Amino acid sequence: RNLKRRVSSYTRLRSHGERISQMIRETSALEIITTHTEAEALLLEANLIKRLRPRYNVVLRDDKSHPYILLSGEHAWARLIKHRGARSRKGEYFGPFASAGAVNRTLNALQRAFPLRTCSDSVFSSRTRPCLQYQIKRCTAPCVDYISREDYDCLVGETRDFLSGRSAKVSEGLAERMSRASDSLEFETASVLRDRIRALAHIQSHQGINVRSIDNADVIAVDQQAGQTCVQVFFFRGGSNFGNRAHFPMHHRGAKIVEVLGPFIGQFYEGRRPPKQLLLSHDVERADLIEEALNLHADHRVRVVVPRRGEKRRLVEQAVANARDALGRRLAESASQRRLLESLAETLGLEAAPRRIEVYDNSHISGSHAVGAMIVAGPDGLNKSAYRKFNIRL
Repeated sequence: RNLKRRVSSYTRLRSHGERISQMIRETSALEIITTHTEAEALLLEANLIKRLRPRYNVVLRDDKSHPYILLSGEHAWARLIKHRGARSRKGEYFGPFASAGAVNRTLNALQRAFPLRTCSDSVFSSRTRPCLQYQIKRCTAPCVDYISREDYDCLVGETRDFLSGRSAKVSEGLAERMSRASDSLEFETASVLRDRIRALAHIQSHQGINVRSIDNADVIAVDQQAGQTCVQVFFFRGGSNFGNRAHFPMHHRGAKIVEVLGPFIGQFYEGRRPPKQLLLSHDVERADLIEEALNLHADHRVRVVVPRRGEKRRLVEQAVANARDALGRRLAESASQRRLLESLAETLGLEAAPRRIEVYDNSHISGSHAVGAMIVAGPDGLNKSAYRKFNIRL
């Protein structure tokens, strides 16, 4: 809190550990940026760490944005698509999901339950007959008026309800309509509704952990082993589990969980809209300040909580177990990778194992349009953020 005291402490080498002392010795200049509040300062710090990636701070390795499902509102006939990046398009966003694969699997199942269009507006306007999606019962062909606007809007409403966590309401409505169709001897309609109910059940059975008491929250759990940290993030929206992802932030070997968790949260939600609750496995320094900073990104109040008992605590403990397993696998893979690099160094007569391996491949089309690609590997395996593609001038 006392900025003067903290800055002046960096002028005394002997009062710090080796890491901070080394950082002070390497400092050549000091830049001062004034902010209005502590919350703004915290957000600025997270942004600068992500952009500059300083070696003495905790750095989030994977800052790729998470994908969403978008129910578009740009066209009279809404479509259901995957979306990643800035939420600037008109429509309703559902997510985030842990990976593109999780979104694709959900969309695939949703198309069986709610056969909305997925084609682009240009394709939609140019169709003169139904496409293959209609033939395999993944679309209702609104492009050629095979469904009324009223019925299509009903499908859109059911999709919205399901993705908003009101799945029981949707399932009950479909079951009631199926029963009425069967009583009226409309067996073809009843069979279509039956298939849609089965598709909904398939989605729900593959969502893993589901906790009805959690409507809009992220569960953030941490495990540390051998000087490395895994932060596991679970996404819950509308009472449903939208998947999880493991993160391995870079930090100095002696960093404690409390030193890693706060900076991780600041960087993770920089540019992302936070949920209403963050359920943490461990206490974090200045939780009130983190809440204040996150509220600047949200249109609702954000609460940072460490559950001590009950259903939420059991959920956090399960997330910790996931983090422990993910970190164990990573350490095992790193050990295997290290042995491979040491074997390569021995084979090639190198003094030490290589820290970076670059592999290039070039291609062309009949002697023109030449391009090259580079992939990179190191002690931690393939480093996809270092991959590059080149245009080659002949």
